[in-house]
Order: sequence, then C-alpha cells, then structure tokens
Amino acid sequence: MTAVIQLDKVQFAWQQQPVLNIHHWQVNKGEKVFLYGPSGSGKSTLLNLLCGILVPQRGHVRVLSEDLTCLKPGARDRFRARHIGVIFQQFNLLPYLSVRQNILLAAYFGGSAPGAGHLEQITAQLELDSAVLARPAGELSVGQQQRVAVARALLNHPEIIIADEPTSALDTELRDQFVDLLLQCCEKNQATVVFVSHDKTLAGHFDQQQSLLQLSQHDEVATC
Repeated sequence: MTAVIQLDKVQFAWQQQPVLNIHHWQVNKGEKVFLYGPSGSGKSTLLNLLCGILVPQRGHVRVLSEDLTCLKPGARDRFRARHIGVIFQQFNLLPYLSVRQNILLAAYFGGSAPGAGHLEQITAQLELDSAVLARPAGELSVGQQQRVAVARALLNHPEIIIADEPTSALDTELRDQFVDLLLQCCEKNQATVVFVSHDKTLAGHFDQQQSLLQLSQHDEVATC
C-alpha cells in the first residue's frame, strides 16, 4: 500500500501545553479514515498540520511524500491548494458570490483551470443543477451549502479530501445521506478521505476508524 500521509514523532503544543504527541501514523492511498475524539483532543490542530497551516515543533508531516515541515509558508499554501481538498465545518462560502463562482475559487487558488466538463461532472454527481449554480451561495439551504463545499473541494482533482465536522448542523437522516454521498464522490474521483468528527455513530461509513486520544498517547506504530 502507498502511504499518502505519514506522521513521524510529531509533537505540537500551544503555549507550552502539549496537544499532540504522535509517534507514527499513516494513511494509505484510497482509504477512507474516520478520526474521532472529544472537544479539546486536538482534532483541529491535527487537520491544520495535515494541511500545512501549522507545522509541528518536532517531527515530520509528509503528505504525498512531500515533507510539509520543510516547506516555506507560501509553498505549503500552494501545495494545499493543488493537492488537498478541505471541507470546513462552516463551509466558508462567500454568500454574495454565485455557487459557480464559489466552486471556481478552488481553481483560482490552485493556479489551475478545471478540465472541460469537470465542473459539470462534479456538480451533477452532487445534484447541483444549473439553476442552483447561478444562485448566490447565501440563499442556499444548509444541505445545499454542504454540497457546494464538496464540489469546491473536489474541483482540482485533489488526491486527499479532509473533512472537518461537516455534518454537525444536520439531523441524523440528512447526516448519513451526506456522508454516503461524500464518500461516493470521493471514490469516483479516486481521493483518499480523512473525516474528523466527535460523533462516533458515523464510524460505520468508513474503512478505518482511529481514536485521536489513542493515537496521541501510544508509543507503538499506529497505521490506518
């Protein structure tokens, strides 16, 4: 199996208070990993390390064989835009832009242009029709905004999708439907998934489950 994420001897602390201490962890290509832990367990910190927004005080974070720890901030930003699709808890859509414009922001920040028909292919998978694409994002329902966030995350053909608590605003039925749809789209686009949540009832949708508390405490190798 090819590892697309590798963490080795990673330590991170806020104001000298330890948050993460991960001896070794890896995610292999094509896996769908559910990472769970209570509030304050370091979930957001770990995601920021995987995205290159933060760097550890010690250790190495390798994504697609690139050591993010050794890159300058601008290079990490470019790497993230081209190779990692992020679905935020609050979606981070610009309400005054159309749905189409919000999705195409990914191409702008990634310094690329979507291939012919790719935007239409992605939005069709997510059941976003042409009428929805023309509407301001601020007029959409929560469920529609989630689909737009997924489309934006997938636009640049990223090898990795990272989802940060994207179902927190949904009821149980809509939550499960959304997770299934997300995983189907990622599989069609051959993207590895790291999905982070405090809600362990979602774990059954995923190939692998990993407790962040256990991952950050064990001295042995932890592999998903």
